Amino acid sequence: MDAVSPYLRSHADNPVDWWQWGPEPFAEAARRDVPVLVSIGYSTCHWCHVMARESFSDPAMAAIMNERFVAIKVDREEHAEVDSTYMAAAAAFTGNLGWPLNVFVTPEGRAFFAGTYWPPEPVQGHPSFRVVLDAVTDAWQQRRAEVDKNAAAIVDALASVPAAGESLVIDFDSIVAELAGYEDSQFGGFGGAPKFPVSPVQRFLLERASVGDTVASTLAHRTLRATLGLRDTVDGGFFRYATMRDWSDPHYERMLYDNAQLLPGYAIAGMEDVAQGLAGWIASMQQPGGGFASAQDSESTVDGKRVEGFYYSLDAASRGRMEAPPVDAKVLTGWNGLAIEGLAVAGRLLGHPEWIATARIAADFLLEHHVGARLVRASIGSTVSSARATLEDVGMLASGLIELAIATGEVRYVVAARTLVDDSLAAGSGGLTFGVPGGADPVLQSQGLAVEPDPSDGALPSGLSAVASAAHRLFLLTAHEQYRAAATAVMARIAEAASRQPISCGAALAVMSALAQPARQVVVISDDPADALAALARRWHRSGSISIVLTGAQAAQWADAGFALLEGRVSAPGVATSYVCTDFVCRLPATDAANLARELDRE
Repeated sequence: MDAVSPYLRSHADNPVDWWQWGPEPFAEAARRDVPVLVSIGYSTCHWCHVMARESFSDPAMAAIMNERFVAIKVDREEHAEVDSTYMAAAAAFTGNLGWPLNVFVTPEGRAFFAGTYWPPEPVQGHPSFRVVLDAVTDAWQQRRAEVDKNAAAIVDALASVPAAGESLVIDFDSIVAELAGYEDSQFGGFGGAPKFPVSPVQRFLLERASVGDTVASTLAHRTLRATLGLRDTVDGGFFRYATMRDWSDPHYERMLYDNAQLLPGYAIAGMEDVAQGLAGWIASMQQPGGGFASAQDSESTVDGKRVEGFYYSLDAASRGRMEAPPVDAKVLTGWNGLAIEGLAVAGRLLGHPEWIATARIAADFLLEHHVGARLVRASIGSTVSSARATLEDVGMLASGLIELAIATGEVRYVVAARTLVDDSLAAGSGGLTFGVPGGADPVLQSQGLAVEPDPSDGALPSGLSAVASAAHRLFLLTAHEQYRAAATAVMARIAEAASRQPISCGAALAVMSALAQPARQVVVISDDPADALAALARRWHRSGSISIVLTGAQAAQWADAGFALLEGRVSAPGVATSYVCTDFVCRLPATDAANLARELDRE
């Protein structure tokens, strides 16, 4: 199989006649007049492995699938838009959403039944996969009119779009209080089992803490300490979630996006030892080309069998004597953007230039191989995926490049980020200020299934939250009002839903917090990276604000490139100079570190 995805490659030897995502399998289903099974998973998904071993590797089961269906295997990380579309459709059939996600659709792509993992034999009230296949076949052959009617109703439901919000008015105190009500008062974190980090919510709380919200600060720090239950104490990486309410019995897969988001959170909170472990694990995922792999499996091979979690129960010496769990080497643009941002922010705040250097290598790889005539969603080695990039890729990469530019002083990174956001603004339509250049997945589009981006934030920011955050950061550097206006318009659409369900909108709320603050900017011009003024500015973090340290030459380059904040920012020869500004109106330049510290404390 010539697939980019290691997940698809792992299914190449199945007796199932898998097709890759595209128009061809739907055309084949129409020719044969059979339903399509869209089976979605990812490389480090435990139950995906289980179903593959139990059912997709079974020749008898495969024979039934091949005879009665056209089967498509999809990597949810490669085709995120396909996954989100069918996940929304699957909600009509099951509340137990997750992966593997198996959706039965018509040759026109319309879902009429869905579920997740089905065992080979009935277990505790769950039907076997064979029973499901038989039932779907019976419905298709004997009750076709009903199938078509239900499928059409689901398409209509997916196409309904809520009205846009009118204004961006948020009661942050009430939202923080509601989040505090979700807290597990005994074991920490939010909700019961399974227990996830909910990193976007942690980041929102830290943003509110930075503007003096003591309730948010206390809750954020309690949650960060509780989340340490997911930390691998040997190498510092964090597992995806805990299966128990007390953070015990982790689900041992490790995702780039989790660790990338946790890193700046622990850095902002000043927990440097934890941040060091996170940065080290992210660096260990860097591939020879420079991009970061997407995940590490939960299972390792022991005596010829795949065993979940065994490797992580060992100490460092014992691990050194066995093979580590496999890595999904697929490089995803959006997730790499999160990692670049996390390394750049944490490296700047905690004074670790080696983390920033690691981020720079990844950014240079993406700019060379993933940014061009079209933005690339995924690659592995030298092979580039045909999957369309999503708004997530645009926003997360742009945000990562902006933070890398701030950390390094290199204007080329923020220029590339500005191009990504400008192209997204140009592609906006249908009431949304941001869009994806090139449009939606062409198969979904041809089937009338392409929908507006989901505004909710789950384990990672939505595409809308990510690109709005990048746009606001660009406003703070350029003074171009269209960036702030676009971010505000998008957040106004989300504000009501975010107020009702803040646990699902952490990243959006963090952007709203930034937009609600005065635009405060700190600029230090210094040719000495160890200067006291520069050190103060690098450590300063405040929601809705920006702080940047540049040499005189770099400041001139930024000004020439159209970043108004840096116009006229100079220093006397050999003397570091600071500028503290609000909405681009700056106080008199200062050269004394004690004075700058007092000004920053007042902000």
